[in-house]
Amino acid sequence: MKARPLYKLRLLSTAFFLALFIFSYSQDEITGDGAKGYDLFQTNCTACHQIDGKLIGPELRGVVTRVKEDGGVGKEWLHSWIKDNKALRATGDAYANKIFEENGRQEMLAFPNLSDQDIDDILTYTTNPEAGQTAFEEAKKAKEAEAAAAKAAKNSGGGGASTGVVIVGFFVLAVILVWILFRLNALVKLTQAEELTSEDEAAAVSFSELMTKYDKLFKAGMALLVILALAGAWNFMLGIGVDKGYEPAQPIYFSHQVHAGVQGIDCQYCHSSAKYGKVSGIPSTNVCMNCHKTVKEYKGDYYEEHLVDNGMYASADEVKKFYTGEIQKMYQAIGWDPAANNFTGEQKPIEWVRIHNMPDFVYFSHQQHVVAGEKAILKAIADGTIPNSKELNLPDNSQVCFACHGDVTKMDELKMANQFTMGWCIECHRTTEVDMSNEYNSQYYAELHEKLKKQYGEGTKITVDAIGGLECGKCHY
Repeated sequence: MKARPLYKLRLLSTAFFLALFIFSYSQDEITGDGAKGYDLFQTNCTACHQIDGKLIGPELRGVVTRVKEDGGVGKEWLHSWIKDNKALRATGDAYANKIFEENGRQEMLAFPNLSDQDIDDILTYTTNPEAGQTAFEEAKKAKEAEAAAAKAAKNSGGGGASTGVVIVGFFVLAVILVWILFRLNALVKLTQAEELTSEDEAAAVSFSELMTKYDKLFKAGMALLVILALAGAWNFMLGIGVDKGYEPAQPIYFSHQVHAGVQGIDCQYCHSSAKYGKVSGIPSTNVCMNCHKTVKEYKGDYYEEHLVDNGMYASADEVKKFYTGEIQKMYQAIGWDPAANNFTGEQKPIEWVRIHNMPDFVYFSHQQHVVAGEKAILKAIADGTIPNSKELNLPDNSQVCFACHGDVTKMDELKMANQFTMGWCIECHRTTEVDMSNEYNSQYYAELHEKLKKQYGEGTKITVDAIGGLECGKCHY
């Protein structure tokens, strides 16, 4: 009889430990959406990881099982590692520091922006990558089919009325053409007479007498026409090479408004040679890949509404799909396989169409304006003294580049914002003040400043033309 309570106690203990095991297992169970995980993986992880094979970091297939077997850690540890691995290592976590050493002390980026559910979605995808990718592609196809059906319904709804208008228009046009044909036939019959009537002959004689009577006036008119023609030719020659408003189509549709405006990327991040040389340079596709190695499709809120309004695209989603297609063109040019995350070696250079091109006899240094003249030009923008200031209407937070190139953050397709004639440059040099807060300038031009004060008064300011900005040899050599 005494053994029975002991037996019950053993059963109770077994049930307790079994419940504790089940509870702990459920805490480590990953419950996520593999399709969303695939999308998040492509956006956040592919710069350093592959599902199969080591890239910068280790492969991620089955990472949940691997960390549990190797380090005895689970979901919570993975959440801490992904969100801020440096902070986790700082706590002295042995397994975190072991992983850090095994991967060449390469510090992983922190992802505090990812929620716990986002991380669970990614881990679910790494557990079964094929299922996650398939689910994502099926969901994408379903969404595209739904958009296509909506587009078809929209087109079919208004098709009858528009077709009727077109038919009526063609009928009216046909009636007008028939009437014109009858009138032309009547005129042809009138001109087939062999002799002029007395009325027609009298009209011809009176016109000849009129020409003789007003011969001098006729010659004066001809001279005026010659002068106007020469003036037109002169104006035409003055306009050669002045291409303000030039906006060519490029082989890849690159929106400055998306990159410099919406994303806020500094001009000199891409055009880095503007700081160090004569030309700003065209960024190589390697610069593009700094971001587009992970940004494989356009998911932003901004799109060009006019492309939908003018009927080029049916909806905002169609415009965004077009943007994504242009990213794929860039991949083809550099030879990048976005699915495998590696280079194929098959490259095709992008043949960009040049927009700004100074004549060979003109020397213009970007470095001198972008670096040495930055403060002076930004002040000129703020004061509204740069040429074409009212038309450009530049914002208060303008970059130095905007003085010449306009507000590129509002340009989808880049265009030439100014005339770039010699007169335009001279006007800028005459109105832009030298930065006298610069220690070098304040000392080097101190004597000149005093002379100008004596000659023109205390309020005189040193502008670029006063320090050689109008010398021929500065720009022409």
